Amino acid sequence: MTFDTIIRGGTIATAADTVKCDVGIQGGKITALGANLGEAREIVDATGHLVLPGGIDSHVHFAQPSGPGIVMADDFESGTRSAAFGGNTMVLPFAVQQKGESLRQVVKDYHAKADGNCYVDVSFHLVIVDTSERVLGQELPALVNDGYTSFKVFMTYEGMALSDMEMLNVMAVARETGALVMVHAENYDAIRFLTDRLERAGKTAPFFHGPSRPIPIEREATHRAISLAELVDVPVMIVHVSNGEAMEEIRRAQQKGLKVYGETCPQYLVLTEQDLEGLNMEGAKYVCSPPPRDKKSQSECWKGLQQGVFSVFSSDHCPFRYDDPQGKLTPKGRTSFRWVPNGIPGVETRLPILFSEGVKKGRISLNEFVALSSTNHAKTYGLYPKKGTIAVGADADIAIWDPDRSVTISQSLMHHNVDYTPYEGIEVTGWPVSTMVRGRFVVRDGKLTGAKGDGEYVSRDKSPLATPSGTGMF
Repeated sequence: MTFDTIIRGGTIATAADTVKCDVGIQGGKITALGANLGEAREIVDATGHLVLPGGIDSHVHFAQPSGPGIVMADDFESGTRSAAFGGNTMVLPFAVQQKGESLRQVVKDYHAKADGNCYVDVSFHLVIVDTSERVLGQELPALVNDGYTSFKVFMTYEGMALSDMEMLNVMAVARETGALVMVHAENYDAIRFLTDRLERAGKTAPFFHGPSRPIPIEREATHRAISLAELVDVPVMIVHVSNGEAMEEIRRAQQKGLKVYGETCPQYLVLTEQDLEGLNMEGAKYVCSPPPRDKKSQSECWKGLQQGVFSVFSSDHCPFRYDDPQGKLTPKGRTSFRWVPNGIPGVETRLPILFSEGVKKGRISLNEFVALSSTNHAKTYGLYPKKGTIAVGADADIAIWDPDRSVTISQSLMHHNVDYTPYEGIEVTGWPVSTMVRGRFVVRDGKLTGAKGDGEYVSRDKSPLATPSGTGMF
């Protein structure tokens, strides 16, 4: 037979087009699109359903060291399982360096955690904390050439925040090697200043995590990161943008012709600072950085998505159990918001929230949804056209959606290893029912059919979006 599988009767949507046709799959690849494709070993009836490129979540954290006594809830098995149920076929977590560590050894250790344990495909971003001559002069350039073509720098967090000089040195390596730099933009010194003041005033509950990181802290750091990148002439991705003021910094840079890209996340569309007000420690469930803001910020983030200022929509899945002394209720966290582990789960709910709040409510088109959830991630991070689209020659990474299924998000529906979802009770319309990775169902009709190891590590090309613009100082 010509095909292993034909997906028949569905409506296909890519970032560019929406058509009714069938999908022929052979050897894990899409090999034909059209009508009357003939026979196959298996016919999948997708009548009444959407056939979309599998989601790519390019900002997740799995099995990551998180400080003394703190344990991240999701490893690669549970994290990628949850991703698959959320309609994702690929995730990009972070291999995080600690001070003094060999970057090459960090990558080796991270592979040991991931290899053979994944339900969907994975690729790693690097996190640069140590900017020694060995790391920047030897290890990092070699790793970029080996397919680790993006790395993240932090402007906050103790032990992770880089000085401006360190950021410039990292950006210079990115420019020389063709890598893409991701930036967590918050002003570390300003956060420490406010945190000290709040604690002295006895304001230590989880709610005060938000006031310790107000919008000006994110806006200033965003402006500074863009300015440093402009000096070096290196493209940058400003991740998890939470508000309109930081978004406008990105827009101004784009209007100047700078290669500055933006990302936002579900928590900035549907959560607010009031969610951190829960009694006792309940607000700790919503502690993440930057924190959720207000309704105006939600509206501004939607504008960023609608107007193309934000090109990717990620979950920033950073999972810690709530009722656990190694998670949100760590003993030190009970004494002050300063010590509550930062991060919330969301890899499984990212796409239903964007589909329901975006497509179903008329804020974005179905094609824009595909771009924001999959195609732009693939283009940004050196995976396109192998990933991120439904086209002849692409990997058969496909999510089949019931566009009219109504679901109330609940922890009971989740497949992560966290004991809560911050999106509890949110009603959505549109739900992924089946997920196929390279032609094999990992989730089918809402049931896990895949196995650990179905997901593979994917080496990436250099991003076509990471080429310098020719406007720098050198």
